[in-house]
Amino acid sequence: MRSYADQTDQQLIGAAQKGDRQAFTALVNRYEQTVYRFSFKMCRDPEKAKENLQDTFINVYRKLGSFDGKSKFSTWLYTIVTNNCLMKQRRRKIQELEDPLEMYDDPPEQDGRLKRAPVARWEETPADLLLTKELRSALNRAISKLPVDYRVVFILRDVEGKSTDETAKILKLSVEAAKSRLRRARAFLRDQLHPYLVMHEKATK
Repeated sequence: MRSYADQTDQQLIGAAQKGDRQAFTALVNRYEQTVYRFSFKMCRDPEKAKENLQDTFINVYRKLGSFDGKSKFSTWLYTIVTNNCLMKQRRRKIQELEDPLEMYDDPPEQDGRLKRAPVARWEETPADLLLTKELRSALNRAISKLPVDYRVVFILRDVEGKSTDETAKILKLSVEAAKSRLRRARAFLRDQLHPYLVMHEKATK
């Protein structure tokens, strides 16, 4: 008989749905680091990340019977952990009624003046920019300033490497809404990192 570690997600889920606790434990062992790392990226606090890890797998245990296999287990799991993160963040800070990053969709005024200061070009992905400890620290600080609804899209898409379609599915958004939030998040981060990008460009010339 194959060990639990050798079984596929679907095999473990099927066994766990029938009451096999060892199969559920194997699922937890397989995904607990993924859930913890994502939670930490969202809240930047080890204790809160541990709390979210525990809450997530309690939710998974309670809801596993309703998992129908129409989506990947990892997508379903990300939906649960994301919802937990967002609920906790929103309890701590009431979200503004107006879109705080809507300004990043605005074009220049008719006379050619920008409504905000020009920023360095950001053609690379965030991963390509993590060349120095200073840049990494600056990016982490900037990410923490993002409104939580934008932070989660950025982390799923550009940090976790999820596709736009999967990000939208996890967050129960339309693909266009996910793309819009990602564009605004990237523009906000580009503004925040402008001084560091300029220094980096000068240092590499």
